[in-house]
This record gives sequence, C-alpha cells and structure tokens, in this order.
Amino acid sequence: MYEYIIGNITYISPYYIVLETNGIGYQVSVGNPYRYSGKTETKVYLHQVIREDAHSLYGFADLEEKQLFLKLISVSGIGPKSALAIMASEDHGGLIHAIEAEDAAYLTKFPGVGKKTAQQMVLDLKGKLGELERSEAAAEAMAKSTVKTGTKELTEALEALSALGYSEKEIKKVTPQLEALEASQTDVYLRSALKLMMKR
Repeated sequence: MYEYIIGNITYISPYYIVLETNGIGYQVSVGNPYRYSGKTETKVYLHQVIREDAHSLYGFADLEEKQLFLKLISVSGIGPKSALAIMASEDHGGLIHAIEAEDAAYLTKFPGVGKKTAQQMVLDLKGKLGELERSEAAAEAMAKSTVKTGTKELTEALEALSALGYSEKEIKKVTPQLEALEASQTDVYLRSALKLMMKR
C-alpha cells in the first residue's frame, strides 16, 4: 500500500495529474487537478483502490484530506470518484458543519449525492469528523487574486466541473459569473465555480 509519492508533476488534465518519480509516471486522480499548476516537485498522499478491472490511485495534498476521503468512502453509496467530487470545493469546514448540523439540503448540492446518500452521510459520519476540521483562511487567500481573463484557464475549469459530475445545465448557470472574474489561473476559476455551485 502506498502512503505518498514525491515527484514532479508532468501532466494535468481535468480528471487527474501525472506524477513522475524514478522514471515512472503515476496517474493520480485528484479532486482539483489545477491546484497543482505551477508546481514541480511535490508530495502527494495516496490511497490505492484495487478492483478486478482497474488499479486506481487517488491523491491528496495532506493527511487530513486523505482521512476525510477515507471517511467519505466508508459511507454506503459513496465511491472514490464521488468522494473526490465532494472534496473538490476544499470547503472541508462547511462539509463537516453540514454533517454535524444534519443539513441534508446542503449535502445534496454535491454532484452524485441524493437525499438518501446525504442522510446516510449524516448517520455514518456525525460526531466522527471534528478532528479533521481546519481553517479555510489560507484557501480563501489563494482564491482571491490575479489579473486578466484567461480563456484557456476558464475552459479548463469548466472541463474539470464536467469531470467532477456537474451537468452541462449546471455549468452554464455559473459560466457568466466566472467570465466576470477575470482570473488568470485555472485553479482560481475552479475554486470560485465550486463555491457558486454550493450556493445554488
């Protein structure tokens, strides 16, 4: 079982990153691939899922993220891809608060989470996530910034939303607000888009 890999990011797609170490490129699925833009050597914590038809690696920026992912996939009805989509907004504090407050309406805003799954999340996780809650101040600071509109970056962010499971209709609703952002990094567009999705 892998714990983490330290290597160079050689490719970023809406679905995954490629992390190269010792001449081997590992395809690692992550919630927000574009958070790794501009990084060279980096440490990515891993969880491996082995199935008959595939061996998959899921990546996280730190151990806290990995622990949250493991808690989410322990819930009936939530698989690894759904868990990554839930975590992609990086508002872990908001997620934990919603579970503790039994706010099923908030939880159903995540792609692939219906009322039944939201209720199961509350049932299985309430009272078990307090130690994972952390300040979102640093993420907020990173999200505010930058200069002019990047069409390529916006397109990449919209593709990433689709990869996370949001419908074309949902994406079209937030696109005008994203176009008004005038950001220059895909990560900024994607973080903002995920926040807008949660306010619907």
